[in-house]
Amino acid sequence: MNVITFISVLTLIIAGIFHFYWAFGGTFGLDKVIPTKNGKVLLNPGKFLTIIVGFVLLSFAVIAYILNFEDLSIFSYSKQIVYIGWFLSALFAIRSIGDFNMVGLFKKIKSTKFAEFDTKYFIPLTSFWSMTFALLSYQV
Repeated sequence: MNVITFISVLTLIIAGIFHFYWAFGGTFGLDKVIPTKNGKVLLNPGKFLTIIVGFVLLSFAVIAYILNFEDLSIFSYSKQIVYIGWFLSALFAIRSIGDFNMVGLFKKIKSTKFAEFDTKYFIPLTSFWSMTFALLSYQV
């Protein structure tokens, strides 16, 4: 496994684990990952949705791991896995660009703790994941 894939898989697993931690009552870092405006929470995902996001992030890590193999012919759905890789690349690129309001490069709300962490960490991370999935999908 190359270094870029390893870092992507590792960070996707860590992000998934954090979602399980938050779903089961953890509070560390929670104030930095939920968008707010004037002290009011703009997004309030429930326990079930947070668990689903955790599983989705772990499945993204598995896709990145599978795409790392040079010969995908050992997998019965190799063509679909490559399409999923391109889809995930686009998905993370869209997340990096944002919704032009709360998240991403062109967000309007810039003075909150979430906005600060989005700019410093989440945009670079999702951009990295986007480029990783594009590279992994292209090399196959």
